[in-house]
Amino acid sequence: MFTGAVVEILLWINYLHITPNTHEILQMFERRLFSVFFPDILMAMATTRNVMRAVRVFEFGGPEVLKLQSDVLIPVPKENQVLIKVHACGVNPVETYIRSGNYARKPALPYTPGSDVSGVIESVGEHVTTFKKGDKVFSIDTISGGYADYALAAANRVFPLSDKLDFKQGAAIGIPYFTAYRALFQKGHAKAGESVLVHGASGGVGIAACQIARACGLKVLGTAGTEEGMNIVLRNGAHQVFNHREANYIDKIKEYTKMQGVDIIIEMLSNINLATDLHLLSYAGRVMVVGCRGTIEINPRDTMSKESSIIGVGLFLATEEERHECATALLDGIEAGWLKPIVGSEYPLEKVVKAHGDIIHSSGARGKMVSCNLQ
Repeated sequence: MFTGAVVEILLWINYLHITPNTHEILQMFERRLFSVFFPDILMAMATTRNVMRAVRVFEFGGPEVLKLQSDVLIPVPKENQVLIKVHACGVNPVETYIRSGNYARKPALPYTPGSDVSGVIESVGEHVTTFKKGDKVFSIDTISGGYADYALAAANRVFPLSDKLDFKQGAAIGIPYFTAYRALFQKGHAKAGESVLVHGASGGVGIAACQIARACGLKVLGTAGTEEGMNIVLRNGAHQVFNHREANYIDKIKEYTKMQGVDIIIEMLSNINLATDLHLLSYAGRVMVVGCRGTIEINPRDTMSKESSIIGVGLFLATEEERHECATALLDGIEAGWLKPIVGSEYPLEKVVKAHGDIIHSSGARGKMVSCNLQ
């Protein structure tokens, strides 16, 4: 590796004699020299040059298209924007769908993934009065991307992070809890006393749904695929949990509900479970489609027999008023003590490729996956 790098550097030195763009070539020469022989010095230099580390995607594809770069310019907040020094960022399944190019919304290339970050306000743009430098915050969206040392966000997508939670927990709030609340109440119209089945309850959205539903007076059932996952679900609001890897778990759910079914299903893997979900609903029951990784065939008659509904949930379609409603309820939950994000696997920024592989292919979720900036 070093031999090839030295030859490349010598060629650049020779190139200096024949190119008029000497300044640019010197910068390339310097970056290459330090990245090979003095990477620690390069990182220290980056902090004084208004550049940062960030994961960049230049083409859609598998996890390998995630490229960590050390010389990305730190963005400057404009009007109604804030710059966050990122301490942790949530890793969500939807980010893998976007990265693969198989999602309805495709960002312009290149881009940096990541929406729900937690950290400290570094600077604010004009007209921002709700935050100041040094405030602890979390976000539900970013402008520049969260897989980075710094993230730019609209001020109205950022919220104060309570001292009751650490930065890792802060990074587990955004997409999971806002999605769970939206699925339950804004789209599912859940009411106290109703029953809800959280199908795949041991991950970030699942745990959020269990905690919120239990706090709001619903009867909460959950499923998980491991004993550890089942225990986590029970500790976070579920009245009863079932192992969805058992062949007869559907029969157990029906038996538990005395064949009456459940009012709402929060579905994380609809391409596998949707047809079965329709048989688990009560009259006028609702399946809330939160996650999907492919297609499935269903019989529409199964919706007619109970006048049931299948409703898609897209957090990015929420209005400003709906986001405010979510935020108010969740911030109240943090203060009341029932909203306590469970952090599962943790990855440094350098291991984000592995994180994207694991979140799709892991044997069972055990809380919210986060990327932590270890600097």
